[in-house]
Amino acid sequence: MTQPQDTLPQDLANLRSRMSAAVREHWKAFLAEGILLAILGLAAMIVPPLASLAVTIFLGWMFLISGIGGLIVTFWARQLPGFWWSLISALLAIAAGVILLAQPVQGTLTLTIVVGVYFLAEGVATIMYALEHRRELSGRWSWLLVAGLMDIVIAFLIISGLPGSAEWAIGLLVGINLLFGGATLIGMALAARNS
Repeated sequence: MTQPQDTLPQDLANLRSRMSAAVREHWKAFLAEGILLAILGLAAMIVPPLASLAVTIFLGWMFLISGIGGLIVTFWARQLPGFWWSLISALLAIAAGVILLAQPVQGTLTLTIVVGVYFLAEGVATIMYALEHRRELSGRWSWLLVAGLMDIVIAFLIISGLPGSAEWAIGLLVGINLLFGGATLIGMALAARNS
């Protein structure tokens, strides 16, 4: 009788093979999506204030819709434990959505502060992680250290530039993310086409 562990490598190989075939079959769709993401990323980098405002409005709608959905589910399942916590969570999401939609410019400032603090915390955590890897004599610790230092530099640029950095920070970061995501999809699609 075969053990479940014996079939795992075979299952993974089959999954990889099917995924590779699917990517080869639909490489044009991946290419089109990659080009679209790259164009949106470049647009966000060229006009970061508009992109920052768009992200804030998008998040406002996401909070509002998820809060309303959470409120409906909370009242639908009010007999379940945790009703009051679920109700508070839904109301907070609705409030956050309304605030971001009613005052998107101030919402962009708040989101920029949160992003700056996140980069600071992420940078410190990455540096500490790098130092732990150094003790273990891992060869990649220096790359982690550089990444942590870059996170702190980004956090400093964002936080020290407030409130002016609220105009560009989120839009620029989203643009960079979209550009690299698009470039990755384009590379994947072209590699699949050539294989």
